[in-house]
Amino acid sequence: MKARDEFHELRATVERLQKDGTLATDKNGRIVYIGRREKVRKEKSHTTNRIIGQLSVTRRGFGFVTIEGTDEEIFIAPKFMKTALHGDSVAVVPFAHPISRHRGRNEERAEGEVVEILERSLSTVVGRLEVSRDFFFVVPDDERVTRDIYVSRDEAIKAKHGDKVVVKLLPWEDEHQNTEGLIIDVLDPSGDARVEVLGVARQFGLPMSFPPAVAKEVEQFPETIPAMEIDRRLDYRNVPTFTIDPEDAKDFDDAISFEPLKGGVIRVGVHIADVSYYVREGGGMDEEALRRGTSVYMVNEVIPMLPERLSNDLCSLRPDLDRLTFSVLMDVTPDGKVQDYRIAKSIIHSVRRFTYEEVQQIIDDGKGELADIIIPLFKLTQTLTKLRRRHGSIDFETPEAKFRFDSQGLPSQIILKVRLGAHRLVEECMLLANKTVAEYIGKVRKEEPHKPFIYRVHDAPDPSRLQDLANFVKQFGYSLDAKQGVSSKALQNLLDSVKGSDVEYVINEVALRSMAKAVYSEKNIGHYGLGFKHYTHFTSPIRRYPDLVVHRLLHEYAGGVDARRLAEIVKRISEICVQSSERERVAVEAERTSVKVMQVEYMKRHTGDELEGVIAGVTNFGLFVEINNLLVEGLVKMRDLLDDYYLFDEKNYSLRGRSRGKVYRLGDRVRVRVVSVNPETREIDFAIAD
Repeated sequence: MKARDEFHELRATVERLQKDGTLATDKNGRIVYIGRREKVRKEKSHTTNRIIGQLSVTRRGFGFVTIEGTDEEIFIAPKFMKTALHGDSVAVVPFAHPISRHRGRNEERAEGEVVEILERSLSTVVGRLEVSRDFFFVVPDDERVTRDIYVSRDEAIKAKHGDKVVVKLLPWEDEHQNTEGLIIDVLDPSGDARVEVLGVARQFGLPMSFPPAVAKEVEQFPETIPAMEIDRRLDYRNVPTFTIDPEDAKDFDDAISFEPLKGGVIRVGVHIADVSYYVREGGGMDEEALRRGTSVYMVNEVIPMLPERLSNDLCSLRPDLDRLTFSVLMDVTPDGKVQDYRIAKSIIHSVRRFTYEEVQQIIDDGKGELADIIIPLFKLTQTLTKLRRRHGSIDFETPEAKFRFDSQGLPSQIILKVRLGAHRLVEECMLLANKTVAEYIGKVRKEEPHKPFIYRVHDAPDPSRLQDLANFVKQFGYSLDAKQGVSSKALQNLLDSVKGSDVEYVINEVALRSMAKAVYSEKNIGHYGLGFKHYTHFTSPIRRYPDLVVHRLLHEYAGGVDARRLAEIVKRISEICVQSSERERVAVEAERTSVKVMQVEYMKRHTGDELEGVIAGVTNFGLFVEINNLLVEGLVKMRDLLDDYYLFDEKNYSLRGRSRGKVYRLGDRVRVRVVSVNPETREIDFAIAD
């Protein structure tokens, strides 16, 4: 028997034993015997009711299914994942008893197995074509897609070894058979940064163009605003309004006005592009906007929610042009309280387009264009910030990277975005408008509770995570009482107390990881992070679908709706919230991945350099180190820590040397050497330099 035949026979035997539950693959990829107890437990699990949820797969191959409508998760070991892939909607059967401990939590975690794939999240996969003597397969760029995609020899002819390709997945029902696909596009050789960014868009299924029907629909809009429409609206064209945006912004969806009233009261106007005038519910453009959910801001590329003629032209609040808006006019007292407000459809005429840097210069100098508006408005927003923090709003400082590019479109410099007072000015105005709109709806629903709405909600953190945080900060001499739950105000007090200390970074990072994710919901549970009982998203309908729906609901409720229409709204709101939350999550992941691509490209020219950094993550396989002032993250592998044998302390986010006792802890400053950079896998390897 030839060696290759023996190998295939061995492989078939192992697969058969895996299928009947005798063997399994552990987290390190080794085949292990799991015995009769696991098999019995697996068999008994089928008597339990099925649970529906979405599967999230980690890079290490195991997964978590988030149960629909809850924050609860069920752990899924690789051997119980069947043919499910990352993002799939699945049915799972939990085992009879919680048997797993994961993510450093004290409580036991439910574990189960996938019994049915209800809906596939992926129809295509982007990856690198590998050609061997006998096999042709695509290695997915997304490490959470843990199976290679096999293609036929005829399919492989379309591309050559190493090419970046897009593969359409064929139906896959047998977990013991290879995943197969068809090559539908070749993106050029892997490793080119611009190709990689395009690959990221394809990897996350982001639409690069609009359907022809939508493109045709948007071209039918007239350039001028009908006189009848102007007559219906609050005319604010004679009140000075202006926009403040990044230097490279093309869509301006919010403008601000300022009017001094008697007794020191200030009327702050937040005027938002009225996208709902153009994008009517149920139309082709509306359905496409819902499908996209949000604009995606990739590096050097925006994938918009709406066609460019709307986002950059008709709806964009450009200076010296009449534009349709939805306005929130708030009369704010000197101590930051809204004593009265009005929400109305309007028309404005922006007098100036500012950049953040220009406004900051006016704040610093105390003079400049519209300084008589900008300076007192800035002072008011400082009061709003203090008031918000006093009521428990948490401010996490999360730095962002910005790239400068050379003539070939490759990154030549990475700089940190500086958060200016001008940024806070805009943020506070938008927060106030969103809060005011949500509180207005809260009052409406007290009178008519059957009226649905979209809220931006943020649940309180999981108690076990807060207890882990309390235990963690205790070792540094700080306290957090987590026994009765932790208010957002108490958490902000902790962050204030560590500001400027050596452990500020590490405690901020661990606190941030303890937070739940903000989502869209028809159920108002408040916003923990902001300390608001009522909050929504009203201020960005050009780039967020929920904001567009909020505009529609405000307008409809102001005019009155009948029972039939309310029933239609109730039916759709829940679906819109789920879809919008999911598309937001995909957009965030895609944006982060595109940043990673450019960071890797930038670091290619720094191989061998020594750089200062901070430990940003600790795992059982090494240390993630973030380079100061670049936000570039790389891995120091455990096997490259040669001075000792290190043990992973998950609870304290550290590695400790068994012989010498040296400790590497989250937040520690280290000096590293750039060992290797792999653009194809988007991985950067470091070694401790000292």
